[in-house]
Amino acid sequence: MNLKTRFFIYVFLLVITTQYHADAQISPGELSKVHAHLEGMSNCTKCHILGKKVSNQKCLECHTEIKARIEQKKGYHSSAEIKGKECVTCHSDHHGLNFQIVRFAKEKFNHNLSGFSLTGAHAKKQCIDCHKPGFIQEDKIKKKKFTYLGLTPNCLTCHTDYHQQTLSSSCSDCHDFEAFKPAKKFDHTKAKFQLTGKHQTVLCISCHKTGTKNGQKFQEFKGIKFDNCTNCHKDVHNNKFGQNCTQCHTEQSFSIIKGVQNFDHDKTDFKLDGKHRNVACNACHKTKLTNALKFGRCTDCHSDYHKNQFAKQGVSPDCSQCHTVNGFTGSTFTVAQHNEGVFPLKGAHLATPCFACHKKEAPKADTTWHFRDIGKLCIDCHQNIHQTFISEKYYPGANCEICHNESKWSAINFDHQKTNFELSGAHAKKTCRDCHFKKDNAGVVLQRFTGLSTGCANCHDDIHAKQFESNGTTDCSRCHDMVLFKPATKFDHKNTLFPLDGKHKDVACNKCHKVIQDKGPAFVLYKIREFKCENCHH
Repeated sequence: MNLKTRFFIYVFLLVITTQYHADAQISPGELSKVHAHLEGMSNCTKCHILGKKVSNQKCLECHTEIKARIEQKKGYHSSAEIKGKECVTCHSDHHGLNFQIVRFAKEKFNHNLSGFSLTGAHAKKQCIDCHKPGFIQEDKIKKKKFTYLGLTPNCLTCHTDYHQQTLSSSCSDCHDFEAFKPAKKFDHTKAKFQLTGKHQTVLCISCHKTGTKNGQKFQEFKGIKFDNCTNCHKDVHNNKFGQNCTQCHTEQSFSIIKGVQNFDHDKTDFKLDGKHRNVACNACHKTKLTNALKFGRCTDCHSDYHKNQFAKQGVSPDCSQCHTVNGFTGSTFTVAQHNEGVFPLKGAHLATPCFACHKKEAPKADTTWHFRDIGKLCIDCHQNIHQTFISEKYYPGANCEICHNESKWSAINFDHQKTNFELSGAHAKKTCRDCHFKKDNAGVVLQRFTGLSTGCANCHDDIHAKQFESNGTTDCSRCHDMVLFKPATKFDHKNTLFPLDGKHKDVACNKCHKVIQDKGPAFVLYKIREFKCENCHH
């Protein structure tokens, strides 16, 4: 250190010490981590001018990235709110090693001051989504551990060039900040190929194919041939009439041949859409083509097929409320609209075609659609197959919904405990039809609900040939339960006339109880009359 420098430091320290009490320290406090390398008396003049405050000039001599932005009049430090301020106003030091020189409330920061307004999808991003090393272009700034510098307002700073330099790098020419797709700002009228006629309704992907380029998904927008119709369309005439399709056809439709059919009806007050495009001119213009026609309502040309069924206060709504010009067959009347009426559609009714209810077959071939007073109860549309077979107390008012629902007719929801026969065991797995619908000898299915006996023999055959019948009835439950017929879990041989003792306990049942084939079906003989030894042993 030369003598001149020593002298300046001495003068600086003298000025500093005169500003504090005698017991004050020379340094007002410890520097933060980012400036820690400047600690020491010999470094004071790197930030301070002798006898003066911290100098903006000295700050910018070190922070050249900020200086460059200010000179270019760009960025936050060049904004009207910050321009002209002293650096120490926002970035003071000597407050300790862990003091944050750069600090502000992120949620309150006005990003407009940076020269880049956050709009659309950008407004939903967090700071760290954009301010990260991967998006910083300058190596010097990228090496910083923490910075908000280094980004540019160019889209490709943060976003990948999906078009791979085939289009302009100015993404905002076609896209807005709300979403990448669709490109709302793109105007095809500025392209070399103007979209007219049917081309206006063609999906972009039909012409601009998607593939792979340089290992990335890529959609082709530039360099597509369009000098002739056959670049995109197949020549169904196989070049018989040449390649100039426009000699006969228009871009409105291939089915329109130039002549009377080529008249642009859209220039009139009645635009031809849907089925109207296929109507012969004289079907509407019955006299002269130039005669004025009424066309304010569909019924100006078409009769009210529904015969005022939808009229309110004598006025029917226009057909266009339910139908389109693409054809009267089918309707735009929605399920949601139907559900606002007296009969909301639920369950299987949602899948029922309109004609099933509104165009029922009539004895006299009535083809009229009916929409009013067609009934709301199940039996208004469905045959009551139970009629008087079910008791009124289980079936009040013949209301099908007591047992059935609109989702699935076969799904029965009836509480059988209300009857005299509770379903348990294997019976709980049976369907209603298993017990209540039986075929007679002629093969006719008969219903049995009211008066159906609860006796086992009413549904099950007596395979024991009435051996256990008492007073004309066989009570199966004496030996069997309702879970499985075999084995007879409730039977106990001790309660018979021949209790099993000794070796008899190990003898198989069929050794004593033989199958008998008499005049009728074969059965196992359980009612043995004698129990003499010689009857079984020889």
